[in-house]
Amino acid sequence: MKVDQFDFELPNELIALRPAPSRDGARLLVVNGDNLFDNTVSGLPDLVSAGDLMIFNDTRVIPARLSGKRRDAKMELTLHMNMTGGVWKAFAKPAKKLKPTDVIKFEGGLEACVLEKGEAGEVTVQFNFSGKKLREALNEAGVMPLPPYIASQRPVDEQDRDDYQTIYSKNDGAVAAPTAGLHFTEDLQHKLTKKGVRSAFVTLHVGAGTFLPVKVDDTDDHKMHEEYGEISAEVAALINDTHKKGGKVIAVGTTSLRLLEAATDEQGITHPFADATDIFITPGYKFRAVDMLMTNFHLPKSTLFMLVSAFAGFENMKKAYKHAIETKYRFYSYGDSSLLTREDQL
Repeated sequence: MKVDQFDFELPNELIALRPAPSRDGARLLVVNGDNLFDNTVSGLPDLVSAGDLMIFNDTRVIPARLSGKRRDAKMELTLHMNMTGGVWKAFAKPAKKLKPTDVIKFEGGLEACVLEKGEAGEVTVQFNFSGKKLREALNEAGVMPLPPYIASQRPVDEQDRDDYQTIYSKNDGAVAAPTAGLHFTEDLQHKLTKKGVRSAFVTLHVGAGTFLPVKVDDTDDHKMHEEYGEISAEVAALINDTHKKGGKVIAVGTTSLRLLEAATDEQGITHPFADATDIFITPGYKFRAVDMLMTNFHLPKSTLFMLVSAFAGFENMKKAYKHAIETKYRFYSYGDSSLLTREDQL
């Protein structure tokens, strides 16, 4: 499809620069085909059923944006994929004069040596620390990697270290939050459990590539960056059991959905998974694992708006986003949320 088909006008004032005062106090737009219902995240237990299974991404965001110097020139790195032994893929800015063997120095004695230089500012770097020492150094030198549409409008501060992290985050490695999960509280999870809804956790370390603009004219020509994910054998079995018993699998966030779809075969069986995925979902994709999706509101012409259009229907999502803009829903990472039903299951 042509990328321009996924464009829309969004007033700048609808971009949320801070989250709602309470995580589950955000608004929730329920989308069932072309039927739209306004609700709140706290009302979620009334929108799901006993026997359903909610899948959460338990990745933990690291302070992945680093400001340092190469010789006397200022340099910024945004980490986006952990390799091994202190090696990371990152986006460098400015990258034009950067070359292999260059060393970038940061606070606290942290250094990164450029191993390779790719396209669009991407580099592979080797840090002088690894493991626990690198995590400690990043906590000292790095800041939370807020999306450009927030970071360009206000400074990142200490409050973001809490706000830009789900309450169930566990496994270090993400450089962007699985933002649908930011709306959950312990009280909301307790109410879902009381309703008879089961919960399970997977891990997809979200990369900064999720914010990269689509620069091609046709979706067929776009290449996604890889992200590493894991699904345990126990969770895979729980997903398969839920479907077998007639329950719905509800992905909390597009990151959870992408990982589940990558791990599920054409017969609809989900398998254990521990690998990188670059799955790119656009209209026409046949979903195998996920029945409902909870997700925030996404950028025009983004891969995530393409994904939700594939899931809930292109025309349905255009109508939903028009309604969201007219009724002043808050957009993007710190914004409001939506609950989508898969179009082919209506």
